[in-house]
Amino acid sequence: MTTIEYNWLPDHQLGVAATLSHADELIGQVSDLLFAYQTRPDGIFELEEQIGCPNTRTVVTRVVPLPKKMPLLVADALVALRGALEHALFAEVEFRDGALDEKAARVVEIPASHKAEDFESWARGRVKNGPASLQPSSELVRRIQGLQPFNRKDAENHPLARLVLHTNHAKHRTPAVTAVRIAAMYQEDQRPHSVRDLPPRPEVPLCAGDVIAETPFGQRVPVALFPTIGINRPGTDRWPILMTELDEISHWIRTQAVPRLITGTEPPEIVLPTRYNISVGHEDERDAIAAGSVVTAAERHQQRLGAAFVRIDLVDMIAQMDGSPGSEQISAWLTHLTDDEVLERMSRLSATETYDSDVMMRNCEVLEGMRDEALAFGKDNAD
Repeated sequence: MTTIEYNWLPDHQLGVAATLSHADELIGQVSDLLFAYQTRPDGIFELEEQIGCPNTRTVVTRVVPLPKKMPLLVADALVALRGALEHALFAEVEFRDGALDEKAARVVEIPASHKAEDFESWARGRVKNGPASLQPSSELVRRIQGLQPFNRKDAENHPLARLVLHTNHAKHRTPAVTAVRIAAMYQEDQRPHSVRDLPPRPEVPLCAGDVIAETPFGQRVPVALFPTIGINRPGTDRWPILMTELDEISHWIRTQAVPRLITGTEPPEIVLPTRYNISVGHEDERDAIAAGSVVTAAERHQQRLGAAFVRIDLVDMIAQMDGSPGSEQISAWLTHLTDDEVLERMSRLSATETYDSDVMMRNCEVLEGMRDEALAFGKDNAD
């Protein structure tokens, strides 16, 4: 069955699945560092209220330094993703043309052309020393052309353009540049239905001395902040969310670029896994690939981070119920549950922006059920 599922993936391209898996593992290591950083008990920045007239200012006094290993791992992950595409091209060329001499091998590459004429110039550059399969108007050149940034109006935002921008900078100048920034914020009394409803904030790093809010003297306005970690796109003032940038690029490489390069057609329904076990050897690599995961490191990160914050919220909510055990016991019960189980329990609660009495009563019943689970967990442990 696995051979049928991956019949679009020829034997000479099996290695690309391992490279993609390695890239996802590296993104997973980035996620581990991010999770430890973002869930610090004392937070990742400190604020100070500076009283003044007519306005009181909320000022950032300190931002906790990011681990130095994080940008190095980010750069490694991006280089691995670029390697997946470049290696797939080289394997395809050698399969078609046989072993290449050094001159031909040096011109086998994936360009990232923002203009059609730039790509045409690249193709002409293969005429003299390039292998037969990379001559202008060849099938393989047609496939590479279909992956180019100039096919989109916003060529600079094309995943390949971003990938090459990041990896060139990391290879020749510095590793990826990352920083804390505020992704969203709102006043507690003006809570939106979704964070997506909030206007986008400037993509700028958060620094000591930044004023993030001003309120009239004598007024107290609670504000909810949503910090995140951004990555700078070299040569620009853009700081997109780090894990989103990695996920968008890796998703395009795995589900679009590699399959299109190999098949020359629309990507197959059965996509390559995000990760499979490459730490051991396999008698049947196809079986191992087929047994891999389709959940990305970014999705696992989002789930784990969401569950961590949900655990904090649920401890506070359940502890307010009559007859609830202490916060430590509630926390121990929630820690015992998997992230999926925690998120599922939180999903039972409905939003209460309108203070609908039926909704609020239903939420109370749900929280009482969780309280009873926490009590039963404590009793079982005591027994």
